[in-house]
Amino acid sequence: MDIKYIHSLFLKCNSVSIDTRNIKPNSLFIAIKGDRFDANTFAESALEKGASYVVIDDESYFIDQRTILVEDCLVALQELAKFHREYLKLPIIALTGSNGKTTTKELILVVLSKKMKAKATEGNLNNHIGVPLTLLSFTSETEIGIVEMGANHKKEIEFLCELAKPDYGYITNFGKAHLEGFGGVEGVIQGKSEMYHYLSSRDKTVFINLEDAIQVEKSKSLNTYTFGINKVEAAVNITNVKASPFVEISYSDLVIKSHLIGLYNANNINAALAIGNYFGVPDSDIKEALEGYIPENNRSQLVSKGTNQIILDAYNANPSSMTVAIENFLQLENPNKIMVLGDMFELGQESAQEHKGIVMLLENEKKVKCYFIGSAFYENRTQQSNFYFYESFEKFSNDLPLAGFVNSTILIKGSRGMALERTLELL
Repeated sequence: MDIKYIHSLFLKCNSVSIDTRNIKPNSLFIAIKGDRFDANTFAESALEKGASYVVIDDESYFIDQRTILVEDCLVALQELAKFHREYLKLPIIALTGSNGKTTTKELILVVLSKKMKAKATEGNLNNHIGVPLTLLSFTSETEIGIVEMGANHKKEIEFLCELAKPDYGYITNFGKAHLEGFGGVEGVIQGKSEMYHYLSSRDKTVFINLEDAIQVEKSKSLNTYTFGINKVEAAVNITNVKASPFVEISYSDLVIKSHLIGLYNANNINAALAIGNYFGVPDSDIKEALEGYIPENNRSQLVSKGTNQIILDAYNANPSSMTVAIENFLQLENPNKIMVLGDMFELGQESAQEHKGIVMLLENEKKVKCYFIGSAFYENRTQQSNFYFYESFEKFSNDLPLAGFVNSTILIKGSRGMALERTLELL
C-alpha cells in the first residue's frame, strides 16, 4: 500500500468520504466495511455521484484507473490520516474523558477561533474511524486542531494518540462510563490515562483541572498547565461560580455569563478559558466566545414548552453524569420540579447496582416527581409515592399524566439509545 501516492490523490480532492449517501463532488471515497454491508459494492456509485477516486479492498470491484486497491480499507484510512497529520505538522490538542468531552471541545474551538484558524472534531467522530476522518478534515490553512477521542475499552486512547500524535491533552474526568468495556472504574482510569502516558513519553503538555484529584495524581511527572475554582495556585483561577440555571463565573476582573446549564459545566468553561489563556487569546475575546456559545444536540439545552421549562440533556448518560445532573437540578429554586430519567447503557455487570444507586439518591426527595424509564430502572423499582417506573418509553408515553406537567421545571436525561427527547412531543 503506497500511502504517499494515495495521499497525493487525496490532496487533489476536496474531501474524503466513507458514505455515498452524502458524497461530495471531487472527493476520495474509501470503502469501509460495516457490520451489515460491504462498502466495496458502492464504489461504482461513488464515482457516479462525483467522487474522483475510490479506495477498495476487494479486487472484484475494480473499475478503472480511478480505483485504488488496498489490502484493508480501514487500515488505509488510518494510515492516510497518520501520514496527513505528519504532512501538516500543525499543533493538535487531544481531548478525552467520561463526561463533557463534546461540550468542552466546542468551547475550546470557539475560544481558539478568536485568534487562529482552529478546526475540531465534528459531531461525535471520535473513534477509530472518526479520528482519522477528523485528521483528514484539517488542511494547510488549519493552524490548530482539536481532536476528541472516545473509548469504551483499554488501549483505544493509546491507539488514537498514535494516529493523532497530539502536542497537548486534556482529560475532562474519570467517571462511570463504559464500565462494561473497561471492566470497572479502575479500568476507566487506566484507559483514559493512556493519553497522559503518550504525552509524557514525548515531553508534551497536559491541561490539569485541580478540582480533580485523579488528574492531579496522574500528572505529577508531566508538563502541566493548571486551572481550578478558588485555587490561587492555578495558572487560571475562577471564582464566584453559580448556576441558576445558567453558569456564571468570575475570572480576573471579568464576569462571564454562559448559556450552559449546571454547575458541572463550570469545569468545562474553565478548561476552555485556561486553554485560551495558554495560547494567548485576549481575555475579552475569551469572554465573548464563551458567552456566545449556545449548546444544541440535546446537550443541556433549556427548552420552553407551554408553561414548562425543560432542561434537555438526552444526548447521553452514565452514573457520573446522571448524578451531577440530578444534584444540579435539585438545587434549582423552582418548587415544581419533575425528572424524566432513562436507562444508562454499557454498564455491564454494574448496571443493576448503578441504576439502584440513582433511585436511592432520590429517595429523600419527596417533593420531586421522578419518572424512571427503561428495563434497568424498572428492575429496581420501589413503592415511593413520587416515583413512577416504566419498562419502556412507549408505556411511559401512554400513561403520561399531562395535567401534572404544568408550570414545572423538568429534567430529561438518559442514554442516547433511550431517545428521551421524544418526551418533548408529549408536552
